[in-house]
Amino acid sequence: MSERTRGEHARTQLVEAAIRLLADGGAEALQARKLATEIGASTMAVYTHFGGMAALMDAVAREGFRRLIANMATVGQSDDPVADLYGLALAYRRTAVEHPELFTLMFREAGARGQAVGDLMKESPSSEAAASFRGMVAAVSRTIEAGRLKGDPLSVASQIWSAIHGYVTLELLGHFGRGDRGVAEVLSPLCVTLVVGLGDSPAAARASVGLVTTTV
Repeated sequence: MSERTRGEHARTQLVEAAIRLLADGGAEALQARKLATEIGASTMAVYTHFGGMAALMDAVAREGFRRLIANMATVGQSDDPVADLYGLALAYRRTAVEHPELFTLMFREAGARGQAVGDLMKESPSSEAAASFRGMVAAVSRTIEAGRLKGDPLSVASQIWSAIHGYVTLELLGHFGRGDRGVAEVLSPLCVTLVVGLGDSPAAARASVGLVTTTV
């Protein structure tokens, strides 16, 4: 194994260890000593491979966004772009439910960089956060092209993203109960209300949302 390969392997191990510690003990568990112990290395490993905890947390956040992108990628393109858009909302929620601590950290880290919404659409291959948002904008563009929604794709996607993220944040805090209760009682009607407000007809919106399974 080359030195470069060993370094990449160690970085991957540290990121995965951080995600495990996050899941088990929250952000407070993310300490260089605990991470090193988790992979059977010295504390210096964090500094050797990342230069410090800040860069490691950035790498963990990027991995979180890669998982979000992977979940979103499971939503195909059907003949109903509004149903597909709702599918993306469920994929977004699924990422949060599967990895609540990671989900919180990844948006905190991305927000700390102070990226404006408009900047998220700029080509930035290193930014997984931007890539995930561009996926939402592309889905919104399809609904507009199909005549289901009206408005600028970036603005519409930003509104939808804000609403879905707000719902997910509240659900993670336990405000909508456990299981899929909140999806049926809050998220589904919220998405119908959103797309109707953005130009769709109530009947078409309800039909599209009803096409998609609400389970995680």
